[in-house]
Amino acid sequence: MEEYVGELWHKLVTRVADKQHAEAAVNLDEISKTAAIFFRALGGDAGLNLSAAASTRHGARRGWRDRLASSGERIELSWRDGETLRLPEKIDLFSERSLNRDMYLWLTALSAADVDDNLPWIVRNQTATLATLTRFPGLVSRYYRLVGALLLLRTLPSKLPIEEAAQESAIRQALQQPGSIYDLPTAKKPFQPVLLWTHPSPPVNASNKVSSSDGAPEREQSDDKNVAKSRRKHAAERTDMPDGKDGFLMMFRAESLFSWTEYINVNRPQDEEDDIERAALAAEDMDTMTVARDGETSVAKLRFDLDLPSAGEDDTPLGEGIPLPEWDYKKQVMQPDYCRLQEYVSPQAQPCELPTQLRRTARRLRSQFQALVPTRTWLKGQQDGDEIDLDAWVRQEADLLSGTHADGRGMYRAQVNQQRDLACLLLADLSLSTDAYASDHARVIDVIRDSLFLFSEALSATGDRFAMYGFSSLKRGNVRFNRLKSFDDRYDGLARGRIQAIKPGYYTRMGSAIRQASALLAAQPQRQRLLLLLTDGKPNDLDRYEGRYGIEDTRMALHEARQQGLRPFCVTIDNEANEYLPHLFGVGGFAVIRKPEDLPKELPLLYAQMTR
Repeated sequence: MEEYVGELWHKLVTRVADKQHAEAAVNLDEISKTAAIFFRALGGDAGLNLSAAASTRHGARRGWRDRLASSGERIELSWRDGETLRLPEKIDLFSERSLNRDMYLWLTALSAADVDDNLPWIVRNQTATLATLTRFPGLVSRYYRLVGALLLLRTLPSKLPIEEAAQESAIRQALQQPGSIYDLPTAKKPFQPVLLWTHPSPPVNASNKVSSSDGAPEREQSDDKNVAKSRRKHAAERTDMPDGKDGFLMMFRAESLFSWTEYINVNRPQDEEDDIERAALAAEDMDTMTVARDGETSVAKLRFDLDLPSAGEDDTPLGEGIPLPEWDYKKQVMQPDYCRLQEYVSPQAQPCELPTQLRRTARRLRSQFQALVPTRTWLKGQQDGDEIDLDAWVRQEADLLSGTHADGRGMYRAQVNQQRDLACLLLADLSLSTDAYASDHARVIDVIRDSLFLFSEALSATGDRFAMYGFSSLKRGNVRFNRLKSFDDRYDGLARGRIQAIKPGYYTRMGSAIRQASALLAAQPQRQRLLLLLTDGKPNDLDRYEGRYGIEDTRMALHEARQQGLRPFCVTIDNEANEYLPHLFGVGGFAVIRKPEDLPKELPLLYAQMTR
């Protein structure tokens, strides 16, 4: 009974204190595409990802209803760093949905302004506001409409203590007259968050991976059942794993008691899904997520064994490896001979036939692609040829009868073969993430394997010159380049055997693989040369090849490919590809397959559309 009454009381005070407008809420997921395009259109850094901001405790004065309901302690404010633009996961501040949407667009526009980050917070935001309103006058009316609605929700200076009232008055003036305030008065208590401005002290970037202290690689994400549903990023910090020998010292330090529950060395079993779900829910409520590495995880040890097979089980290397450069976007320099790419061929590959379940689809594709096979055509108006061009002869006779001089040239027609002057290299991602299940019955690697089979069958029907390679990586010194079919190889049983033998492993250092594929494709004499990339995710590796660094190196490699006269195109099954592929391949340079199981049939059709 006591628990029941407590629940009713909690619901009552929470409802009374709730100032949000759920019916007018706008979520980041529904406006993310618009915000990303808007940000880049206003001159924002095209390489930034878009993500939900971490909620933080603001410490400002709250009303008695909020204190009673223990609500309003946390706030989501926008901010950005060198890799990510972070916006609130949901805006339900105003009763009008259009205002909540306009607030997203304003925060996006404000983040696109190029302002000195060393300026004081209140000066920096006023400067960004003035710059945005000056460059884009169409935003002026929306901005002042937002300011008017926001000021109605803020506490009046007359209801605050003197010091806090001075702060609030300065903020209000800065919002209404950007550029008029040069300093924020001090007060003992923090000021109310200004939701139209960026975060005054953004959390620590949590996007960096925790590197392995013992050199063991970490497992690349291979399934999505435990991925958080929201886009929120957490503030993070790294720490050394405590040895547990001095835990009782906390009994003698009163100030440590408040942090007793912040860090508990617990060995969580990895096979209990309930624990993982509860941990994910608990993580959503944490201000700062502290990560340590103890080196005792059995999964990491198992992954180490899987990632480094014995020489007898590994593919056979061809040659001594190829040194390749890599682009460092932070230093804006190309690092020569920074990576080493090794070409491999599978020794376990045995000649085989096309899998039975694909034969019917392959026959249909071959019949469709035979329409692209070049045929013999007649060229008219030739100086010499197999037959007289009757149309040209009639025109000449008509000219003579009318008294017009006819030179008698181009009186023949000739029959010639029009060949498709095209070469294609298909580069398939074979990283460990392809070990995830794309459906209830097939993994991503199985879908990629079927796609390679059907793609080869289709191109064999056209006679186009093509090659197929797979790639993965284990840091910059071991970029693996698996040869499935070179330009000089025939598509036969052995090539099918190599496709059948592909297996997932390692990570995704795209830049080096694209550079090597570009070099092979650029050496072909064909006029049209298509570089087709097949992947399920963004670039990543164990070292610093993560986030913005990997994206920018891949973008530079694609730029180099275009300079060599190649046409790069990406086919992906990554649901978040729209966040980074426009920056890499440009508009119209990629295709997202929504259902991975459709990839084997869609890939050849995409090729036909691009080369028709």
